Amino acid sequence: MQAVWNGQVIAESDDTVVVENNHYFPTSAVAEGVLHPTDSHTVCPWKGTASYYSVTVDGETNPDAAWYYPEPKAKAESIRDRVAFWRGVKVSPKV
Repeated sequence: MQAVWNGQVIAESDDTVVVENNHYFPTSAVAEGVLHPTDSHTVCPWKGTASYYSVTVDGETNPDAAWYYPEPKAKAESIRDRVAFWRGVKVSPKV
């Protein structure tokens, strides 16, 4: 799978975990320098508290376009150290 935003591949991996129709990429599969932590957080009753990153490519920023669970609950342990995307980031099979 790959994640593309602003015409650039920002993550690519054959090892994604799908939860609720979202592909969670290993953090190591994300291009260096693309993710920037934000102060945003949301809570999922079964996954835990999500933290967010803004995605920056070629000087353009997509706020809170990626999220991760730094301390997922036990049922969501499979997404630890992984990141998912939304807000215009296209996630699809590698071309």
